[in-house]
Amino acid sequence: MKKGLVALLVVILLVIISAGWFIRRYNTIQKEKIAVENAWAQVQNVYQTRFDLIPNLVQTVQGAANFEKSTLTQVTEARAKMGGSVNLPPEALTDPQAFQAFQANQAGLSSALSRLMVVVEKYPELKANQNFLQLQAQLEGMENRIRTERMRYNDSAKLFNQLIVTFPNNIIANMIKVKAFQFFQADNAAQTAPKVEFK
Repeated sequence: MKKGLVALLVVILLVIISAGWFIRRYNTIQKEKIAVENAWAQVQNVYQTRFDLIPNLVQTVQGAANFEKSTLTQVTEARAKMGGSVNLPPEALTDPQAFQAFQANQAGLSSALSRLMVVVEKYPELKANQNFLQLQAQLEGMENRIRTERMRYNDSAKLFNQLIVTFPNNIIANMIKVKAFQFFQADNAAQTAPKVEFK
């Protein structure tokens, strides 16, 4: 009778220890997942601020005489291509195609804004416009914040991705169907050094 009771207690103790171990690992994975989603929310926050700033920038620039309308059209179209929002559903963070499409739209908007700033250099009256200068400073600050927040997101995603592929966490991650988060990567155009021509 005593042996059976001891064996039962050992089994119960092992079940409790195993359940505690599983719960600890599960909670760690969930906490790190939330950390990545929080980092992503910061990325979306700065993208949204930039997105909201663009109409003011375009309107200010439109006031400049003889301004090249094609550049303004490109900025407006790049913004419209994003569908009126910068939000990406959380499940898309683990979907390579959806994430790449989102990143491509953001890169298109960044490229259009860069072209806008280059063309603006030709218009001294615009460079002297106080509203434009404030908007330009805000936009430059936004671009810096975007780079910083994307870097923080990548760091957070890296920690999470490492967590779910290491043993024994990978067993639990597979059981609860957790997927790795996608990383921001350099645009293909960034691989080619720009040509600088002095005329």
